[in-house]
Amino acid sequence: MSEPKAFQEIAENLSFLEDWEDRLNYIIELGQALPPIPESDKTAENKVKGCVSNVWLVSSVDRSTGRAIMTFEGQSDAIITKGLVAVLIALYSGRPAAEIAETDAVAWFKTVGLSEHLGMQRSNGLVAMVNRIRSESKALS
Repeated sequence: MSEPKAFQEIAENLSFLEDWEDRLNYIIELGQALPPIPESDKTAENKVKGCVSNVWLVSSVDRSTGRAIMTFEGQSDAIITKGLVAVLIALYSGRPAAEIAETDAVAWFKTVGLSEHLGMQRSNGLVAMVNRIRSESKALS
């Protein structure tokens, strides 16, 4: 199973950035580019539990192809976390639920060297977001 093009571009861009501060700024820029979600989607049901900052993830499913294709939108009130949301949306959105269930973004963050710089609270929040997305996809696949 291949990674979506948007995610491949993120990984490639990160590979050119050796300095942690440059990588962090890139992640922040990705978050700033996220379109806002409507206030009506900032509900307790959409809020990710386990994140210190406020994070909302909204999923939708398209079954018109005969497969459950999931799309995600998200938002956070913390700039770095918002960037992490953007990376996860790039990885997971627009893919079949079965593929999403098998894709471990936490492992990818380790592979590209981002996990070691996140700190415990952000790492826990990342795991909570990934678990939420993969749990929803497993329920559909």
